Amino acid sequence: MHVEEHASHVPSVSIVVPTLREASNLPALAERIRSAMTGIGVEWELIVVDDDSGDGTEAVVADLARRMPVRVRIRRQVPRDLSRSVLLGFKLARLDRLVVLDADLSHPPERIPDLLAALEGGCDMAVGSRYVPGGRLERGWSLWNLLNSRVATLLAKPLTDCNDPMAGFFAVRREALPDPESLDPVGYKIGLELMVRGRLRVAEVPIVFANRGKGSSKTNWRQRANTMRHLRRLYAYRFGSLARAISFGLVGTSGLAVDTAFYIGLQAIGLEHRAARFLSFWPAVSWNWLLNRRLTFRDRPRQDRMKEWARFVGSSLIGLTASFGSYAALTSLWDVFDQYRLVAFACGIAVGSVCNFLVATAYVFREHSGSR
Repeated sequence: MHVEEHASHVPSVSIVVPTLREASNLPALAERIRSAMTGIGVEWELIVVDDDSGDGTEAVVADLARRMPVRVRIRRQVPRDLSRSVLLGFKLARLDRLVVLDADLSHPPERIPDLLAALEGGCDMAVGSRYVPGGRLERGWSLWNLLNSRVATLLAKPLTDCNDPMAGFFAVRREALPDPESLDPVGYKIGLELMVRGRLRVAEVPIVFANRGKGSSKTNWRQRANTMRHLRRLYAYRFGSLARAISFGLVGTSGLAVDTAFYIGLQAIGLEHRAARFLSFWPAVSWNWLLNRRLTFRDRPRQDRMKEWARFVGSSLIGLTASFGSYAALTSLWDVFDQYRLVAFACGIAVGSVCNFLVATAYVFREHSGSR
């Protein structure tokens, strides 16, 4: 749903702003929020949740609080995490509707009334969207930042119908929020977490996403890695065993690349091809075990590393046997497969991968710690 205009009446609103070294932007942000709220005549409060920046945020908010309803809470837990700050802000909020926006002035507070109006139109969550008609990015974004934004959005699309699922500017009905105990966010994408785990009905309001005000962006490789971790968790939640099987297959594909690289490299240094083929199996299977432990089966109980690795080698050998057996059977029993052996080869890989996944799921990365 795409919403343009705001209604004449909306309930009271708590506005949550998570911060990390954004003290210099807060006065301008608070004034713009006050102007937007005065324009629609609603009760409001601004809650700043700071990740222990040590940059004078408390003093800035204390000064703002003399003339507007603003308060601050310093979140001292580690690690620093914007999503956790937002959830703390929700817990502290006193009013009917909840709005979240960044402190860097990239999100236009002037659009808050339109987000609130969208909630009154019947949705659970209203998102300030860059990617609907009327929405756009302000000029000045680098090609690298544009690519990062688009790739992240594309990766999140299977999880929700929202055009801008990674947006950090949104309004939500308090009563629509999922149980806090069911949430498991990491990083900066709390909006996506709420959409997926709460199965919220989402409307989108077009915004112009501005370049940041003062200060510097907090987006770095660690935050990008956190985004990928978060997406993995949400895919596992939404798609269950299918997501795990896809992850297993992608890890296996990367392992094939490792296997091939070692196979070619060992021959390049003079090793006989059969010896190279035998030796290339071990780094590839170790690579697959490590990635599956860290990604595909991250939620499963930890076991003794060497025993788990040995079991994974065994499951891989079972998969290899199933793959070879399927290939041999197909090419021996059906002329069409003997004629098109690459098809038989692909079928064998598929059978072997399924066997490997089933054995790894049931035996290697066990679900219950009591099964160790």
